[in-house]
Amino acid sequence: MIMPSDPTEVPRGNLVGLKTHFQKDFLSGFLVFLIALPLCLGISLASGYPAIAGIFTAIIGGLVATFLSNSELSIKGPAAGLIVIALGCVTEFGFTGGEDLVKDYQAYRLALGVGVAAGVIQILFGIFRAGIIGEFFPAAAIHGLLASIGIIIIAKQFPVLLGLHPEGTPLELLASIPSFIANMNPRVGLIGILSLIILIAFTWIKNPKLKIIPAPMVLLMVAVPLGMVLGIGAEGFYIFNNKHYDIGADFLVNVPSNLFNAITLPDFSGLLTQTGITYVILFALIGSLESLLSAKAVDEIDPWQRKTNMDRDMVAIGLGNTVSSFIGGLPMISEIVRSRANIDNGARTRFSNFFHGIFLLFCVALIPAVINHIPLAALGALLVFTGFRLASPKEFLHMYRLGKDQFIIFISTIVAVLATDLLKGIFIGIAVNILINIFYGVPLRSFFKLNAQVVSEGNQPALISVRDSAMFCTWIPLRKHLSDFYEEGRSVTLDFAETRLVGHTVMAKIEEWKEEFKEKGLELSVRGLDKHQALSKSRTSTHIKPKGS
Repeated sequence: MIMPSDPTEVPRGNLVGLKTHFQKDFLSGFLVFLIALPLCLGISLASGYPAIAGIFTAIIGGLVATFLSNSELSIKGPAAGLIVIALGCVTEFGFTGGEDLVKDYQAYRLALGVGVAAGVIQILFGIFRAGIIGEFFPAAAIHGLLASIGIIIIAKQFPVLLGLHPEGTPLELLASIPSFIANMNPRVGLIGILSLIILIAFTWIKNPKLKIIPAPMVLLMVAVPLGMVLGIGAEGFYIFNNKHYDIGADFLVNVPSNLFNAITLPDFSGLLTQTGITYVILFALIGSLESLLSAKAVDEIDPWQRKTNMDRDMVAIGLGNTVSSFIGGLPMISEIVRSRANIDNGARTRFSNFFHGIFLLFCVALIPAVINHIPLAALGALLVFTGFRLASPKEFLHMYRLGKDQFIIFISTIVAVLATDLLKGIFIGIAVNILINIFYGVPLRSFFKLNAQVVSEGNQPALISVRDSAMFCTWIPLRKHLSDFYEEGRSVTLDFAETRLVGHTVMAKIEEWKEEFKEKGLELSVRGLDKHQALSKSRTSTHIKPKGS
């Protein structure tokens, strides 16, 4: 992370900030653009959208959302986490994967109509201060959702990395990986495997001078010339080991030579169908949740500790999605990987997001021919790597160390998503969380209402005594109490002596709020857990009071 040279000077994304920090924001915007270009293309194609769709999204995210959100360092654009939803949407609207271009185009337009509607709902979320929705879901279920998305991305993109295009469910594709390796297209697979090696190798490089050029751009600098040498874009076939393998333009990215010709208007006729309603909910709910989590994560690593107004950010994301979908783009969120790169590259204000959008606009407007030489296998490798980061073994180990209860919820959500879909999967994860809490003896009434007594006298710290339980489903009213006293400038003591259970989600949120209070010169303290049993060694593990205590 870039530490501020003068911590008393807090950069802001206004005209003064633009002038003062132009050089750093411009440079960071350019470096983020180098990362964003291949990711936008890859995410689009993996979603069943035209390659240009992701570029549209990032451009709108830079040129529109920048001026509506006060999130200074987040980068707005398409995200791998929404691939599964986008692909599911176009598929249920009739997407054929290139077999029938007319049907594919209509499915794309119907999905754009869904994107517009979801964007409008997100704007309403922000206007009616529903940014707090991200506080409701249990942490383990959210982690399970993101990990399952990573697994699905790997399953879908691993064959593309090898030059294959099979169909099937994620579980079927995962089971077929040995077969994919045995039957890969050698020339295309060579590019995909080499691209994956480059991405993995970059994680081992510690010298920042050797990482001036981002890994995704190094990947393209190797994959594009190699693809031209191997001639994978030439129509025809080649023989290797007595087998025929196809090559041609289908193995390369395809963006229009004229950007304006790529603009596609949405079709709203599918909105009131079951598919339309389902995916409006998915885009609005999952997209909002992922964006809020990313924006919060960016705030935590902001060198100046600036805080994003989540409701305002939601309006920005919603309007950005509405505009993006109106011209043919994918849904957008505040994207964590590019935002982290933005911080590491020394960005100071939100104008770095603006400049990254400008660079993408100039790129697709001026050099589309270069983009059309990018091998799809290289983008497949980039997405496989991204999927692995979402579902890495470290994530599984982290959830296990939080306690068996959290690990069960985490795994249940993953299995449920893979067996059903994202919406059902996340609610199955929540149901498993509720059943575990019932097993531990939590009273049913505490699932629906926070049982807490608040005492506030004079200048003494406020006392919030919680009874029955403190869980994810009662965190929002508890958070409201904390927020009110925080705004008043009052310290708070939380007493959990009369609770049966204090869940991991609540414990983790309390740790976050302790830092909030500390930054304001206040104290948030916790007492009454001495008779509770922690389910793991983690400070944020679930705490249960044994029966009879």
